[in-house]
Amino acid sequence: MKLWLVEQWCLAPTADPAFVWHMEDVLGVYHRPYDPVRPVVCLDETSRQLLADTRPPLPATPERPARHDPEYERGGVANLFLVTEPLRGWRAVTVSQRRTRLDFAACVKELVNVHYPEAERIVLVLDQLNTHSPASLYAAFPPAEAKRLADRLEIHYTPKHGSWLNMAELELSVLQRQCLRQRLPDRDAMDRNVRAWATRRNDQIKRIDWQFTTADARIKLKRLYPAFEA
Repeated sequence: MKLWLVEQWCLAPTADPAFVWHMEDVLGVYHRPYDPVRPVVCLDETSRQLLADTRPPLPATPERPARHDPEYERGGVANLFLVTEPLRGWRAVTVSQRRTRLDFAACVKELVNVHYPEAERIVLVLDQLNTHSPASLYAAFPPAEAKRLADRLEIHYTPKHGSWLNMAELELSVLQRQCLRQRLPDRDAMDRNVRAWATRRNDQIKRIDWQFTTADARIKLKRLYPAFEA
């Protein structure tokens, strides 16, 4: 976990009960034992610029690495939705053109119907982006379908300005280091690369070893808690 972010919050000058409430709620979710019928899943999203080479890159040789011309052609922006079940060591990435409420709804539908069709309820951790709401399901689907999908979810929100509490953000950081530092010219190339990355990590069963607990928060983030006289 990003401990330097925790340290930053330790310096917060005033108590923030709303932050504390959401934080302890999410940390409680992370403390639950593994349950395949009620999996804990984290979802986050990011966007990346699509860049194409204007000249073919020079391949690597025994003497030097591959080289790219410093000039490139912009190909727009792609959005990436990442979902991960940390205790199972599983993740999936979906590339979309935009990051609207309709795109979020499509991601949730895939999560419910494709990835977890047998789950009784998906315990879903999200940040408080305005599109991250069951309302987006009603914007995208007829009421009966929206209600069916919403009823399969148990949603827990990270605090505002506390997205570091979403474990999907850790996966996005790994994705950036291992996959997205190269030039990818279009959405198809982006999609192929991120799916291959997710498959490799799933095959290796890469789990997140989350150590930060509510007890830790009450010490390290003490200044965010209201003070009471003994």
